[in-house]
Amino acid sequence: MPQPAPFASTEESAWGGIEETTQDPEEARVIFGALDSFAQYAKVAHFNVTHLRRRSFYALPQSQWQLLAAAPFNYLSTLDKTDDAIDSNALLARAIVDAGLKSFGMDEIPTAWKGVAKHTEIDKARSTVRQFYRDWTRDGEIERMACFGPVLAAMEAEQKQSEEQLKVLVPGAGLGRLVFELCRHGYHAEGNEISYHQLLASQYILNECPRAGEHTIYPWVHTFSNHRSRSNHLRSYPVPDVHPATALSSQDPAAPQGTMAMCAADFLCGYSDEEHDGAYDVVASVFFLDTAPNLLRYLEVIRHCLRPGGILINVGPLLWHFENNAPGNHGTDDDGDGEHDWNNSSGIADPGSFELTEDEIMVLLDKTGFDVEWKTENVETPYIQDQESMLQTLYRSSAWVARKR
Repeated sequence: MPQPAPFASTEESAWGGIEETTQDPEEARVIFGALDSFAQYAKVAHFNVTHLRRRSFYALPQSQWQLLAAAPFNYLSTLDKTDDAIDSNALLARAIVDAGLKSFGMDEIPTAWKGVAKHTEIDKARSTVRQFYRDWTRDGEIERMACFGPVLAAMEAEQKQSEEQLKVLVPGAGLGRLVFELCRHGYHAEGNEISYHQLLASQYILNECPRAGEHTIYPWVHTFSNHRSRSNHLRSYPVPDVHPATALSSQDPAAPQGTMAMCAADFLCGYSDEEHDGAYDVVASVFFLDTAPNLLRYLEVIRHCLRPGGILINVGPLLWHFENNAPGNHGTDDDGDGEHDWNNSSGIADPGSFELTEDEIMVLLDKTGFDVEWKTENVETPYIQDQESMLQTLYRSSAWVARKR
């Protein structure tokens, strides 16, 4: 797999990890599909969010749309402001594209790859832009600390038992904020991510974004439902709330100095090799375990990565991502004979899946060589939640630490 690329604060920092994969046609399609989806963000958002609404608005009887177009409703003005908000979001999306192309030594998406993004990929681009609210705004700190707090507390307790700074792996690292925070706390942190939407976005924000507050995002602009006020609907947030390179370079030199790296790979394929056997003191899993079609494989690879006595810190719900959508030809291998060559693993795409309850996972941890040392239930963990919305969704997650026997 590509080697983890170290974080660097210089202008010429190279975020490796995806450059090597462009020689593979399918990998190239996925990467350029992700880039193209960010490039198409503005066009698709303008069409879906404002163009269709204008068309529906003018389909009203003239007396009605004239009423709504005038004060105090100013509906057409609202649509104009919505377009401006989408354009502001698009500046971030375009910056992600430019940073990704730069890592390939390109200025533009090759013509053959323009317009290739699927609807699902464009949806991911939109959700990634929204995710910056959670990971890289000041207001998102409430959500972050609900999840990061238990991780940092467990890390601190574990560090007291070690003379060396802990090495921690963060699978499903997303936009890289937890990796950054662990580094800022003096740990040697490595993030792993399979989604190129997340990888491209984290590459930009960690290595290329020039300053704090460089962008302004409008995370609630894509839907017109459940807003108490238009000011809330069109609320903006500066991104990022902190500039990673500046924050790390301004730390007390006498304090423990952490390191940070990111690796693009399927967790199951990339970390099951001999190189990663016992390589980490800690695996920090935040909203990650329920992305597994086969949790046994996740736990096996996590245990493989941990040194003897190492710990798995987990925070998150159980929203099983592959429920009713098992990988591998609906739960079988490609030729349908039920026999899969596990010596040639496709990682997360291997056939087979199952979903467990929380109490069953506790039993499974014991069966796979872990001892659960502590567990907290009903940890309130909102996820990209507009606190002013009339619709509030909330995970009551669990947080626990399990030690490798």
